[in-house]
Amino acid sequence: MKPTIRPARPLFSSGPCAKRPGWTPAVLKDAPIGRSHRSKPGKAKLSQAIEKTRAILGVPKDYHIGIVPASDTGAVELALWNFLGARPVDMLAWESFGSGWITDVVKQLKLANARVMTADYGDIVDLAQVNPDHDVVFTWNGTTSGVRVPHGDWIAKDRAGLTICDATSAVFAQDLPWDKLDVTTFSWQKVLGGEAAHGVLILSPRAVERLESYSPPWPLPKIFRIKKDGRLNAGIFRGETINTPSMLCVEDYLDALGWADGLGGLDALIGRADANLAVLTAWIAERDWVDFLANDAAIRSNTSVCLKIVDPWFTSLDAEAQARIAKAIAGLLDGEGVAFDIGGYRDAPPGLRIWCGATVERADIAALVPWLDWAFAKVKADHAQAA
Repeated sequence: MKPTIRPARPLFSSGPCAKRPGWTPAVLKDAPIGRSHRSKPGKAKLSQAIEKTRAILGVPKDYHIGIVPASDTGAVELALWNFLGARPVDMLAWESFGSGWITDVVKQLKLANARVMTADYGDIVDLAQVNPDHDVVFTWNGTTSGVRVPHGDWIAKDRAGLTICDATSAVFAQDLPWDKLDVTTFSWQKVLGGEAAHGVLILSPRAVERLESYSPPWPLPKIFRIKKDGRLNAGIFRGETINTPSMLCVEDYLDALGWADGLGGLDALIGRADANLAVLTAWIAERDWVDFLANDAAIRSNTSVCLKIVDPWFTSLDAEAQARIAKAIAGLLDGEGVAFDIGGYRDAPPGLRIWCGATVERADIAALVPWLDWAFAKVKADHAQAA
């Protein structure tokens, strides 16, 4: 039977993600529109965004936080181009974005001393094999695979190398061990539902030491330059951004940070994401047609939750047919107005991906799952009829 209860907000995209509950454009009214980002009000807003980020995430006082261009991608690329090359690097990947960073390091920067470690979608590499004398580049939470790093115990406290962590789908939803992270990046378009195009770069004292003692052999584009006269350009980490930011987006981020603070901060945000995942976990436990792409619960994401279809009818189809079926399920739900943008990532195995981050309401996840059952049954029946 077709369900009768619909999610109040059918927004389950994995980026840009749903705005916080109750959001309206009116929250942008205090944005310094038409003012320079270098004006006193502009700098004050950027500085406020940095310090609120520090407070909610618990970033240590001696770490530097900067707002940089081009979303998380820009922040990661900035990190790769500035910090790598001083020593061998372990490149870890278990989904498409991590694979992209491997391509950049091996084919663009052409680092001959890069050691590549990969795992299939739904799995993770053997983290115990990471060499603490090497730099290491990894995603904390694989947005396109639904796999996350279970903890930071594998990162040595006395490591010689730097840890460069793409944390964009983890930050504000998972507890990050800052003492184990040297270069951390994210975009606020993920867990806090902000607008795109802005990245955040967080540097530990060890990262700053590397930056000031090492210069890579390749030229750096202007938007990657965070060093001035051989030293860290501290202004960038006080809100003096490299290029022009959108003050509307900054205001929107400030609103999201205020909402998060009002909930109770990081613990409350993690709790909301965990509660959303729990709804899917309970539902899947009683279904035989669908399962998590990540089989091991210890590495299962509580934000970008990726699902695979395990019904024997579906698994008997070839890859092209499976992709069509998964796309048809997502399209049917989109057409019904109950779930937008839940198709699996184009490079991932055919399936569904449901964002469960903190801005999504648990009641909407609960309202969604009967529609998933309905859509699968309808597409399966339609396929049988057509055959």
